[in-house]
Amino acid sequence: MKNPSIFLLILVSLVFIHCTGQKKIKANDQQEEKDNAKLHTDLQHHEGVLINKKMDGYRGIWYMNQPLDNEYKFKYSGGLGTYTAKHNPIAIYRKEVDKTFFCYGGTDTENSTLYHMISYYDHATGEIPQPTLVLDKQTIDAHDNPIISIDKDGYIYLFSTSHGTSRPSYIHKSLEPYNIDAFEVVDATKLEDGKKVPLDNFSYMQTWNIPDKGFVSFFTRYNYPADRTICFMSSPDGENWSEWKRIAAIKKGHYQISAVGDGVVGSAFNFHPDTEEKMGLNWRTNLYYVESPDLGETWRAADGTSLDLPLTTIENAALIHNYYDEDLNVYMKDITYDKDNRPVILYITSKGFEAGPQNGPRTWRTARWDGSKWLINDVTTSDNNYDMGSLFIEEDGTWRLIAPTEVGPQPFNPGGEIALWKSVDQGKSWTMEKQLTKDSPYNHTYARRPINVHPDFYAIWADGHGRQSSESRLFISDKEGNVSMLPQKMDAKKIKLGK
Repeated sequence: MKNPSIFLLILVSLVFIHCTGQKKIKANDQQEEKDNAKLHTDLQHHEGVLINKKMDGYRGIWYMNQPLDNEYKFKYSGGLGTYTAKHNPIAIYRKEVDKTFFCYGGTDTENSTLYHMISYYDHATGEIPQPTLVLDKQTIDAHDNPIISIDKDGYIYLFSTSHGTSRPSYIHKSLEPYNIDAFEVVDATKLEDGKKVPLDNFSYMQTWNIPDKGFVSFFTRYNYPADRTICFMSSPDGENWSEWKRIAAIKKGHYQISAVGDGVVGSAFNFHPDTEEKMGLNWRTNLYYVESPDLGETWRAADGTSLDLPLTTIENAALIHNYYDEDLNVYMKDITYDKDNRPVILYITSKGFEAGPQNGPRTWRTARWDGSKWLINDVTTSDNNYDMGSLFIEEDGTWRLIAPTEVGPQPFNPGGEIALWKSVDQGKSWTMEKQLTKDSPYNHTYARRPINVHPDFYAIWADGHGRQSSESRLFISDKEGNVSMLPQKMDAKKIKLGK
């Protein structure tokens, strides 16, 4: 260059511009981190981290939601490793290998992050291995808990859900059939306007594998357009997913539970009002049911009435019972099909969302379609809206319920002592066969039913303090009500689980 001074001036200017730009980028990143930190932890954005590491024991996540200014401390809280009722399934028995595979929301010793954990129970040996930490979800929000599915070839899928749209969701697949040692990310897509786009966000996921047909999923999408719009999609292979089908978007939205019967898939749900007196999810009410005989192509009510989805009006053909006019909240718990392939729904009604005796009784109910009408019966009562159990319908027609219906050490907080209930008349009357836990230090919560349930692994749940952060342990029960606690510390790679 003929003029070195000009060259030097240009060089200094470029360096200044670069440094200034880097400072701005860094400042923007720092501001984004500060803005993120100001958000409630449930709303903070974090990317999950694939780990694939063996852990030395079983530790569940402790979580709370919505602090209250009373002795009960929170709207709900406790050991929520098997939460929510709208996450399903979390355990599956496969006779090909005689194992029950299960997942749960785990954590570290400080309860500082949510781990997506997977393990199994070997029915032939009675052993469990050290669990595998698949994903660090980088949140403490138990709404991001995982669910499990297994395809016809034995490959295990973990669906990592998200609470709303602030964090990404993931699908992971085992590298080998029936093997929990290592998983890889599935580059999943969905159809949108005829084009493939990334499938990277879903909430309250419920995924069922139907042999020779693939996967069907019921899930929630926020602000789509309702706050919580319930949806459906399907996939032949777990990677390529259909367009989303909105099931319902009534007022502020819904919570749904789902199941697969013989040639039918179904969803039961409530709705969230939008009036000045009753606004949103804390006033969830009413009970609805829809089903599809052709993997989501067409939809109908239980009586066969054709439905045009999404449902957008409170009064419609899918409505089972109007609890709105009775000023009762409705909390969805479980759904299954009886020996006649008819839906049976388990739910709780109460007078309000706050914890405490003022909103009791919390009444457990079943709604059964008998072929011509819905029959609603009471089961028992408990002391919190978020008491959650599972309904079992045996081949001989016996109904069983495993649930925390008995008062626990933290009364009126979620969970309690676990009991086994039985009905021999399709839910018309119930007797408590056995109390499975007693004199516990913490409330037991969210007793879950495995798919293709084996009598030696009949239910899985967690415990935790209802009013303050605590350790959370995991338990399984056999059909007879014998309970085992999964070890918090394991020195060996496998141990025999004692009853």
